[in-house]
Amino acid sequence: MKRTIRIACFLGLLLGLAMAQTIAGKWTGDMPGRGGDATPTTFNFKVDGDKLTGTMTGPQGDIPLQEGKVTGSAISFSTTLDFGGNSVKILYKGTMSGDQMKMTRERDGGGGQVREFTIKRSTT
Repeated sequence: MKRTIRIACFLGLLLGLAMAQTIAGKWTGDMPGRGGDATPTTFNFKVDGDKLTGTMTGPQGDIPLQEGKVTGSAISFSTTLDFGGNSVKILYKGTMSGDQMKMTRERDGGGGQVREFTIKRSTT
């Protein structure tokens, strides 16, 4: 019985590591903005264990990902944007399914609409 539990735990750990590694890489998609406009955005994810780092690239240039976490096929991270001296923290969450990731973003502390979008693994 103990051996079966150990094997199951080991396989679960391997599966978690494999999922984290498949999240790593370049992902692209259109991020919704105000008024329904969409902006092409690229995410470059790096994974080290359960830690997610990398950048988000859009009209503002490269923005570092902060507070990134990976749990199986789910990710979460934040970014901080500066609007004329006013810093705004944005929270992101995503769940990977194959070569797609369903994402949400919202302003930290509420005060804004939760926006949903999908990104896809880049082949370039």
